[in-house]
Amino acid sequence: VQLQAYGGGLVQAGGSLRLSCAASGRTFSNYNMGWFRQAPGKEREFVAAVDWSSRRTYYTDSVKGRFTISRDNAKNTATLLMNSLKPEDPAVYYCTADTRLRPLMAGEGNDYWGQGTQVTVSS
Repeated sequence: VQLQAYGGGLVQAGGSLRLSCAASGRTFSNYNMGWFRQAPGKEREFVAAVDWSSRRTYYTDSVKGRFTISRDNAKNTATLLMNSLKPEDPAVYYCTADTRLRPLMAGEGNDYWGQGTQVTVSS
């Protein structure tokens, strides 16, 4: 699967951004999808995941209630809607895909990664 993340940009604190991840090359619905982020000087961290069927979603505590992950298997796209952005949210956001959900969330040898999209929040 080739993953292309896009939608990042500059937004004021409290604002919203929608990140998208377009997949191609293999059967998208075979893969669980996730988003990670990495801020300068910090390790990459898990943000959110959705299983292949959209029945289950998972979030890191710091984004619960603000971010929503979703997917559209017909359009081969995963989306991360980010509301109420905070000064601690800026990072490069990466989408990822794996047939295994728990390892995907742990970032352990994920099958595929997108190239990242920059999110900047101004105060």
